[in-house]
Amino acid sequence: MNECELRDLIADVRGGRLARRAFITRMAAWGLAAPFAAQILMHAGVAQAQSTAIPYKPTRRGGGGPLKLLFWQGPTLLNPHFATGTKDIEACQIFYEALVVFDPEGNMLPVLAAQVPTTANGGVSKDGRVVTWKLKQGVMWHDGKPFTADDVVFNWEYGRDPATAAVTSGTMTNIKMEKVDDYTVRVTFPAPTPFWALHGTAGLIPKHLFAPYIGAKSREAPANLKPVGTGPFKFVDFKPGDLVRAEINMNYHMPNRPYFDTLELKGGGDASSAARAVLQTGEFDFAWNLQVEDEVLKRMEDGGKGHAHIVPTGDLEFVQINLSDPWTDVDGERSSVKTRHFAFADVNVRRAFALLVDRKGIQEFIYGRTGIATANFVNAPARFRSPNTKHEFNIDKANALLDGAGWKKGADGIRAKNGRRLKLVFQTSVNGLRQKEQAVIKQACQKAGIEMELKAVTAAVFFSTDVANPDTNGKFIADLQMYAVTMGAADPLRMLDRFVSWEVASKANKWQGRNGSRYVSPEFDKLYRAAEVEMDPVKRAATIIAMNDLIARDVPAVPLISRTRVVGVANKLSVWTSPWDNDLAGLHSWYRVA
Repeated sequence: MNECELRDLIADVRGGRLARRAFITRMAAWGLAAPFAAQILMHAGVAQAQSTAIPYKPTRRGGGGPLKLLFWQGPTLLNPHFATGTKDIEACQIFYEALVVFDPEGNMLPVLAAQVPTTANGGVSKDGRVVTWKLKQGVMWHDGKPFTADDVVFNWEYGRDPATAAVTSGTMTNIKMEKVDDYTVRVTFPAPTPFWALHGTAGLIPKHLFAPYIGAKSREAPANLKPVGTGPFKFVDFKPGDLVRAEINMNYHMPNRPYFDTLELKGGGDASSAARAVLQTGEFDFAWNLQVEDEVLKRMEDGGKGHAHIVPTGDLEFVQINLSDPWTDVDGERSSVKTRHFAFADVNVRRAFALLVDRKGIQEFIYGRTGIATANFVNAPARFRSPNTKHEFNIDKANALLDGAGWKKGADGIRAKNGRRLKLVFQTSVNGLRQKEQAVIKQACQKAGIEMELKAVTAAVFFSTDVANPDTNGKFIADLQMYAVTMGAADPLRMLDRFVSWEVASKANKWQGRNGSRYVSPEFDKLYRAAEVEMDPVKRAATIIAMNDLIARDVPAVPLISRTRVVGVANKLSVWTSPWDNDLAGLHSWYRVA
């Protein structure tokens, strides 16, 4: 498929000569994922298929009894603007909602929006610079106050304030948001913006409760731990890292929803015990993020209580390399961007480490059907997947690179340079699967003369935003660390901001910056800014591939596994999930089959 063929097909859809679904099917045959195909049509002025609701059978609100969710990483906060880990984002979605969610085909479905903006309905300007959102009327916050345009605009003001130190700031800056009337909001971008759906539209919090705490007082808001949202469930109790309890919102704005009367999200344990509690014993209805060996999952499914629900995604398990010095304090800060790592400042050392990661072995012996070995940071949608990279496991090549970099083996087999041993601290969260991945990597590193100390941090700490704790992944006081990033929306640009200079995690931003490797590349920054404004889908895909290839060249991170999303679901539980949204984005439409 070339650019001319693509444009001809778009013209056929616009002219009614080709059905929209047929276009998406043909794109899939050419390796173009459905969400991106849907975005191509929208950018070309072809209205998306309007789906007003997620399939749902119950005919009345409530009566479904309790819903029990098990998250082996317990949430530590309930403000979506501070949610650095997926477990916190998911917990926030029990209470807080977005203007839209994404279905499995990449279409936007209205939640708090009255309709999806398009060029056809006047919601998107032809030059791609202005988006006008019509809001659903009659929506109430859990305390009875009305949801209006003032709330949406406030979220923009709250998130973009540097003193707030919100993780959502990247989607709030460089835009202007204004109230048109009580139920209309206009978003203006400084340049054409091809993927505008996530700018100030998700995890909306109420102005009347958070306005007194904007900026430097943001962490003092009582509602950070006692949420008041518009979602299907109302807050009852929260014990950080342990338990979230909620009850039905009888004034919820969608008819006959929710089905369940109460909700309990239990945190703690590990992925294996969570899988067992749903698949084998039936103690819980849903288990999140089952990062468990596939053979173990299959044995548990034999228990007959539940099944592993597997969805391909753009999520990635990767090793992050610290380019700063985690062992030197500069102005009260370790891993400061002002410092350089004693070994990883040399790109050839980073490349040697990448050669010591047996990605194929990790896939075959640990992940099975739940993950695919990859050399790419971006793996989906397929159009963005680079064909220019490959992963290789080669200890001999790694040894040669380390020799050339001046790291010589001593009598004990461990390398040293300028009197310093090549000893690395490699941290990750406590997780049986991840500890096996660590062991595989350590074994190969030992053969190359690298001494490695493995560190496992409790997930509730590792993924927390506790500025006083040295073991968070944001502070990254180690040489290497491993975790997964979730792609969420059907566009990889938000995922790639983990490598832009303005997202470097630091004391100044309370370690909320998404760039934990402290990688700074003017070349990468320039490509990112170009992708932000490129409206031509073909050129934009090429730019994103170039960004991916730059990561492969400079190695601030080593991609391991392109992960599927695996959750445990009780056999009688009907869930709605999408690879382009979080697991609980469609919680309002879950129910139990009779």
